[in-house]
Amino acid sequence: MTDTMSSGVDALRAAMDGEVLQPGDPEYDRGALIWNGAIDRSPAVVARCTSAADVAEALRWGQANGLGIAVRGGGHNVAGAAVLEGGLTIDLGPLTDVVVDPVARRARCGGGANLAALDAACQEHGLAVPAGTVSHTGVAGLTLGGGFGWLSPMAGLTIDNLISAEVVLVDGRVVRASAHEYRDLFWALRGGGGNFGVVTEFEFQLHPVGPLVHLGMFFFELDRAEEAIRLGRKFFADSHRNAGGTMIGVNAPPAPFVPEEAHFAPGVALVVAGFGTADEHAALIAPLREAGPLFEFVTPMPYVALQQMLDEGAPWGVHAYTKGLYLDELPDEAIDVVAAALREKPSPMSQLLMFPLGGAFGDVPDEATAFGGRRSAKFAVVVDAIVPDPVMFDREREWARSTWDGLRPFADDASTYVNMMTEFDDDRVRASYGAKYERLALIKTVYDPRNVLRANANIKPA
Repeated sequence: MTDTMSSGVDALRAAMDGEVLQPGDPEYDRGALIWNGAIDRSPAVVARCTSAADVAEALRWGQANGLGIAVRGGGHNVAGAAVLEGGLTIDLGPLTDVVVDPVARRARCGGGANLAALDAACQEHGLAVPAGTVSHTGVAGLTLGGGFGWLSPMAGLTIDNLISAEVVLVDGRVVRASAHEYRDLFWALRGGGGNFGVVTEFEFQLHPVGPLVHLGMFFFELDRAEEAIRLGRKFFADSHRNAGGTMIGVNAPPAPFVPEEAHFAPGVALVVAGFGTADEHAALIAPLREAGPLFEFVTPMPYVALQQMLDEGAPWGVHAYTKGLYLDELPDEAIDVVAAALREKPSPMSQLLMFPLGGAFGDVPDEATAFGGRRSAKFAVVVDAIVPDPVMFDREREWARSTWDGLRPFADDASTYVNMMTEFDDDRVRASYGAKYERLALIKTVYDPRNVLRANANIKPA
């Protein structure tokens, strides 16, 4: 690092309350830590911000010193968007406070919190925010991209429950965006990612959930993959809004509820989370039980445990590559492609998820938010290549790409859930936002005309 840069870092340290870290500092690795071990980038400076004022100072300093700027909320983005080689990472890690108003059913959440913290605070009052399915995901990135989860059929996406956001703009101003002020910015934040400012606080609408919910997991061996997915297709088409779920091509875990002979066996799991009564759940899942799965796991569990259930399948440090797309239907021919891909899957950690959409997700008009995808879609398909060893990574990534190519003919376009992009290809970003892209580009021109915030699924200024 040059003397000029070093003196500049000292100036940033003097201006901020939070730590400013460089390679070699004891806490540097923590501030630059990201989930995906396949991403190897080292920022020159990490600014661990303790307030919106710290973020404003870091933004000004990064621009004045000509550094590329990335923002780290939870560090969970599969593309590693939180770090740029030789750049500045604005780390929101210290901003983890969650404050719940149980009477108003609202929560305020810091931009560095993860889902586990948000879930735990809300569940103290029997409330929840519709959010993701892995608890160590960061709230910020998940929200700004959309936010699928178990509660989506009941209450929509995370962005559909966003009331307001505290945003630090690239010029250092701190504003509150909502349906009543900075309305264009509020629209863009709900799906447009981190393109428009750094969100330091989210305010959410909460819903009564739990504390106990009902799980049903039904695992079918790989020889019955096509049958299982067709069963899931019918089940989720007919299911109630008071239940969420997914179909997962996965290897069975070595869990106590799994017969020993089925440990690590490849197959298809149909997973149902019920938010009604035990009797309602039993009636709902009866067709899945009657289908004769290899094994099942049906039990009440705390909502926070449901939110953590898939954590072990995506631990920190794995090498990962993700591709996704939306399907308006799931025809038998597409099911055949999925089943064939599962039989060719090299890594037992990799998985193929099919999230059924509909219910409250589909109630929101497309133009109401900037969400990258069509609300008319029936399934979000996510191909996750995951390996513990980098030696295995190239082969697994090719499996994911090949599987996506096989499913592409069944999609109307190349749009995808932007949180599932490992590669920020301009054409796919445009395809994902569709007709909204031009409106987003105009808003980008207002709030970030020089495209300072471009370490993301980037929307370029008009």
